[in-house]
Amino acid sequence: MSKIGLFFGTQTGNTETLAEQIQRALGGEAVALLHDVADASLSDFEDFDYLVIGCPTWNVGELQSDWEAIYDDLDEIDFSGKQVAYFGVGDQVGYADNFQDAMGILEEKITSLGGTTVGYWPTEDYDFTASKAVRDGKFVGLALDEDNQADLTASRIATWAAQVKAAFGV
Repeated sequence: MSKIGLFFGTQTGNTETLAEQIQRALGGEAVALLHDVADASLSDFEDFDYLVIGCPTWNVGELQSDWEAIYDDLDEIDFSGKQVAYFGVGDQVGYADNFQDAMGILEEKITSLGGTTVGYWPTEDYDFTASKAVRDGKFVGLALDEDNQADLTASRIATWAAQVKAAFGV
């Protein structure tokens, strides 16, 4: 069985494509199993001690609709003892005032339910005004911007995936 549950929500397909790239960087299907949250059950989260959560920031600082649909239900999951890495997809130019907010909203919720965040990411090399995903000067996970910095995505995923693998011990 895969060691890492990689859960993502996608509106346009971008986050799914990035989740697949992250899955490959983590070691493929033998290491990380993909779950579209639109089709996942809450019990799927409980099958893993290591989670990767991916969500685009939608509209003006909102969760993607499939994450929004299960947000309150996350309270039913015991995240205690689970290490959780996050990645977000956003537009730092068009939405500079809420860049990566969805990632921060999910991280705050899951941390309040016992999850331990790993995979913090530097805020340098981004140009934004505000974000709910910044804690102590770093993003709570990998911040991806396919609209403005797609050329940096592959190297960012490779670096972050290595960091997450080390944290997870896989």
